Amino acid sequence: MEVSPFYQELITSLNRGLLMSIALIVPSAICGVLIGILAGSFRTFGNTFLRKAGDTYAAIFRGTPLVVQLFVLYFGLPNVGIYLSPYIAAVVGFTLCSGAYQSEYVRGALLSIKRGQYLGAQALGLTTFQAIFWIIVPQAIRRAIHGCGNEIIYLIKYSSLAFIVTCIELTGEGKTIATEYFRFTEVFTIIGLYYLALVSFAMYLLKKIEQRLYVPGFGR
Repeated sequence: MEVSPFYQELITSLNRGLLMSIALIVPSAICGVLIGILAGSFRTFGNTFLRKAGDTYAAIFRGTPLVVQLFVLYFGLPNVGIYLSPYIAAVVGFTLCSGAYQSEYVRGALLSIKRGQYLGAQALGLTTFQAIFWIIVPQAIRRAIHGCGNEIIYLIKYSSLAFIVTCIELTGEGKTIATEYFRFTEVFTIIGLYYLALVSFAMYLLKKIEQRLYVPGFGR
């Protein structure tokens, strides 16, 4: 059966947008987790300056809309001589926003580890950094993985905001086709299926990671 030109153009455009969405999501998710671990550790074990810096970072990026953050990065920074490409602005915005939420999950997980383990590590001769890095953080990551996984799911969905800073990803490509053909219901239904597939795949990977990190009896 011959496929209509509309659907041929739609699928081609959405597949192109899908590749851009993946290029946005993957580095943003990885860097967001790393920033979350770092900021969460600072907020829990850092000195006064690091704690306040971490708390301020989390408050700013959790307390303001992501769309505002993207506007500031792409349209605001040129006023002070900093120019970011649409792609870089989107990745930086997603990373900083995701990292702020990840830091809260990590912070809660770190606080859930009994202080006796930290003191025991010090008694064995480990430095503060070694105790945190080798003893506390690995346990906390296992407890934070559910929250961090949820944030990655959210990241997949709010990556659709990239097109507002002219980074044309999945939603942006679909919006262009929908506007051209005035077939919004069909286009955005298919876009929704694309995002559902992305989220389902991410959930599958997160489940595998959870199984890989599982320690029998830990946390029970």
